[in-house]
Amino acid sequence: KDAINTTIINFNNEKMQITWPSRELFAGENVSFSYTFDEGKHKVWKPCPTYLLDQDYNSGCLFKTEGPTLAISIRNSNGSEELFSKKLKSDFYIKPNRPENVTFFWKEDTVTVSCNKTKTPVRCLKLELQYKSKFDKDWQSRMSKCCTVGEQGFDPRKCYSFRVRLKRLVPHCNVVNYSSDWEAETFWMNGTLLGSCDDDVKSQSNTVIILSCLLAVLLTMLIFSILLCKWHSLQNSVMPAIPDPKYVFADLFHDHNGNFQEWIDKTDHAVVQTKIEFEEPECIIETESQQEDEKNSDKQGTEEKIFSFSGAAENKDPKAAQIACLMPTSNTIASFAGFQVLMNDDMYVML
Repeated sequence: KDAINTTIINFNNEKMQITWPSRELFAGENVSFSYTFDEGKHKVWKPCPTYLLDQDYNSGCLFKTEGPTLAISIRNSNGSEELFSKKLKSDFYIKPNRPENVTFFWKEDTVTVSCNKTKTPVRCLKLELQYKSKFDKDWQSRMSKCCTVGEQGFDPRKCYSFRVRLKRLVPHCNVVNYSSDWEAETFWMNGTLLGSCDDDVKSQSNTVIILSCLLAVLLTMLIFSILLCKWHSLQNSVMPAIPDPKYVFADLFHDHNGNFQEWIDKTDHAVVQTKIEFEEPECIIETESQQEDEKNSDKQGTEEKIFSFSGAAENKDPKAAQIACLMPTSNTIASFAGFQVLMNDDMYVML
């Protein structure tokens, strides 16, 4: 009878649970269970209020803890024969509840964990702390007297998982090494409570993705700018821009609306000298007396230089002649301020 293996648990000195292997010991028989917390000759046995079943057979009993000394009895189905009996100290089988109101205090690299005191004597309890970072595979453990435990050496840059439980001392207080269930796991990083350590990994991943995207955009903009500059350079070398006369002779178009004769008459200086990409041979205009007549007669056979500016050339106006000399040479005919311009290799003729 004493060889029957029973499991006895006193839940925080509030409820008792006693189980036995019914299929191995009492195959095909539904046994009954009774208990008492009374001592002496006048014991009052109570039937089990709540049976635990295993395939419809009684395999345990759950009842209220009513004192430090417990006696149990297992009988056959009709109660006529006692199959097992035992007397024990219920206080030696206490399994504590989870720690309540657990708080974490983080200072530099030290973490201190504390909880509320329990109903059972704290001298029989220890508070166990387990932790691991996201880079650790196994839990690290630290144990201290109830109800505060502390540990050093935490890296504020890492995310840690923490869990705590209460442990009953053996053999001073318990004959069985019972511990409470683990309190809910929490996640901390440098004193900040997180939903999980995966949040930290996701945050870092998102930061890397954002920085990578920004870098890619900047590189794309840089490459596009370089290609745009190269394209402008190539375009200018293949198709150089033709100067617009309205920027060289701004006053002619703005003040006189392109009226060349009016501009010649009212402007003291006909044109402002500007830099041209190529050099033109000097054009020497003589408007006085005999020298001009002689030169014109000598060159009349070989090359023709005619500067006709609608009356200004007939009056030998030096301004009109100067404008003609400043214009680049080309074998084309262009329209300039309402005048037809005949452009030969090295002269302009305005009609």
